[in-house]
Amino acid sequence: MNEFFKRIITQIKTLWGKWSIMQRIILIGIVAAAIGGLIALVTISSAPTMVPVIDAPIRDEAALDRIVTRINEEGIKASVSAAGTVMVPDELTARRVRAILIREDLIPAGTDPWAIFDQDRWTITDFERNVNLRRAIIRMVTDHVKALDDVDDANVSLVMPERELFLADQNPVTASVIILPRPGSDIVQNRKKIEGIQKILKFAVEGLADENIVITDQNGLVLNDFEGMAAMDRLSLIERETKIVQTLEAAYRTRILSSLQGIFTADRVRDLNIKIDMDMSPRAIDTEEFFPITLKDRTPGLPYDDSQFVQSVTRSRSTSSTAWKGTGFNPEGPAGVEGQTTPAFRDMSNLYGEVSQETLTNNEEINKRVTREERSPSIDRKTISVNIDGTWKWKYDEKGNPVVLTDGSIEREYIPVPPEELQAAQALIRDAIGYSAAKGDSVTVQNIRFDRTKQFSEEDAAYFRQKQVQMIILFFLGGLALLLIGFVVFRMISKELARRQRLREEELARQQAALRESALLEADNEGVEVSMSVEEKRRMELQENAINMAKEHPGDVAQLIRTWLLEE
Repeated sequence: MNEFFKRIITQIKTLWGKWSIMQRIILIGIVAAAIGGLIALVTISSAPTMVPVIDAPIRDEAALDRIVTRINEEGIKASVSAAGTVMVPDELTARRVRAILIREDLIPAGTDPWAIFDQDRWTITDFERNVNLRRAIIRMVTDHVKALDDVDDANVSLVMPERELFLADQNPVTASVIILPRPGSDIVQNRKKIEGIQKILKFAVEGLADENIVITDQNGLVLNDFEGMAAMDRLSLIERETKIVQTLEAAYRTRILSSLQGIFTADRVRDLNIKIDMDMSPRAIDTEEFFPITLKDRTPGLPYDDSQFVQSVTRSRSTSSTAWKGTGFNPEGPAGVEGQTTPAFRDMSNLYGEVSQETLTNNEEINKRVTREERSPSIDRKTISVNIDGTWKWKYDEKGNPVVLTDGSIEREYIPVPPEELQAAQALIRDAIGYSAAKGDSVTVQNIRFDRTKQFSEEDAAYFRQKQVQMIILFFLGGLALLLIGFVVFRMISKELARRQRLREEELARQQAALRESALLEADNEGVEVSMSVEEKRRMELQENAINMAKEHPGDVAQLIRTWLLEE
């Protein structure tokens, strides 16, 4: 076993000695990262994982879904336990989430208000218990208010009087809160956020009413005086109404511009001005209409209307008649008493008369419809104006080149938009917005030239720059072609000179060999013994080998000689 470890250690030392400094640094970094990751894993696994937002489990599935959705909108990771408790990563996040849920009335009905204040309370005496209760409530409410994104700091004060026997003698619970708004926050003007702080206090303190809560900023300005904020609410309402109008105008502008720019291109239709007048006041319209009764509907397929209508239908009818003939008599009461008959009828007394009277009563049925329509808001008037630019074309000479003016710019020709196209665009816009002449809608489409001086100067500069680049490329290619031709000619001349030099050298070597052979031949003929040294024999052999090599591979020999010449 010891030999095994020794062998492993020896191999490690050998590898360590072979590695470079960079490899050693990488190995040390990997080991350090592994150790750090292990330490972080142990630390995280030993720490508490999640903190409950509300201690009491939530049984209502719909309320639980709303709470989890709202938490996810804030970008907070939340989970739901098997018992129905919502869990978040840490206590600070839990306080923030509690404040949001209370502000937006997302705490489920029936949930214990005290469950949102996770605070252990214990004491010995009732007095100390009440003091600790008040201190715990103040501390937890302060933490909740500080957890809001719009608040840098907060100071909460609660007055919880002793309970009296009679309700008439009981003093109300009061609370005062001083908040320090975070720079850039709108909590001072946002009524909903202030109401959220009020709800936090009402959840925390039993018996606390809205009129007994005062919320101020660091300057002493009362923020929850909602009765005195009517003017601010009106401004907020106007701002929201204006935003609705702007959103509607933006929707119309986007739709119309996309349509026109798809036809005339975006460069020719750059902007569109639209003004929408809207009536934001609520209106209720009651309409009562009477219409005839249909006896027979129209027969499908006929080219004419054969339906039958009647204005009314008789439901009942009654007739009565009265006939009287004889002497008129007006009684005046008992004797000695003046009658009550008027002088006009008194003059007609004891006269002969005849009366005949007939009465006809018909009960008719008619169709009646009562409609109540509420409109708010409604569009009163729409005004749209748009400008469409024409097209520009370059002028060319007989050679097909653009015409250049004396000032160095390219001459162009403007082609306006035809009137029929303007009318078609106007009709397109009218149909897109639901044009109504009765409401005073107005659509104007004009053809006015855009100022394209800068665009034309850039196009001219780009054109002349392109022409200049083309000329430079042409000159460069021409010079490169001349250089290649010169190089080819130089190579041909160099090869020819090398060939001639090789021929001269071969001729010289041939002459020397011939002289040597003739000398040897003469010596043999004369019987003279010629002694050659070893060096001369070696030189003769090398010379013969060189001659044979030159004959077999003349190109390689020429390349070798050329290399020698270049080195010298």
